[in-house]
Amino acid sequence: MIKCNLSRLMGEKKLKIADVARLTELHRNTITLLYDETATRVDLITIDRLCRLFECKVGELFEYFPDDPS
Repeated sequence: MIKCNLSRLMGEKKLKIADVARLTELHRNTITLLYDETATRVDLITIDRLCRLFECKVGELFEYFPDDPS
């Protein structure tokens, strides 16, 4: 499972979805899907812009957790 930490990063900087969309020039729906962790795919440009905004590495934005086999 891939976990997106966008909501945590936004909370730390007190940013709203509209703020992130405006600052990154990404579509609001893209930010919402990542915030809600319902996105099924993410473009590299999206990852690049979010990492720039939050001054973070990809591993801080996304985390991988192996699926529980049970």
